[in-house]
Amino acid sequence: MSENIRNLPQRNDPVLRVVPGPADINANGHIFGGWVLGMMDQAGGILAGRIAQGACATVAIEKMEFIAPILLRDIISVYATLERRGRTSMGVRVEVIATRERGQQEVKVTEGLFTFVALDDEHKPRPLPQS
Repeated sequence: MSENIRNLPQRNDPVLRVVPGPADINANGHIFGGWVLGMMDQAGGILAGRIAQGACATVAIEKMEFIAPILLRDIISVYATLERRGRTSMGVRVEVIATRERGQQEVKVTEGLFTFVALDDEHKPRPLPQS
């Protein structure tokens, strides 16, 4: 069910690296999907905040796909890249890689496209700064 991705091209450093705990496991012994979604939203939000140079809000998850389960002893690396940029919003591609078997295997477990909007002090959309 899992694919070995050790030969993928080099990525940037992960935005977030996390080790799930026993409280994050469902009855099947896998990590809850909602937990993973939360980690993805945090990582995407970190990148979006840097690009917006301020507050952002998640307004949509256009596509998210679970490819393989996350297991208890996995180390989760969450990568985020800017995929598209609009006037007030941006699309951020978020990818999650699980490292397992004491670093011997890397497995792409999920990815999604998150849309964030830059916010002003009144929590209303504002233009993104010039790139």
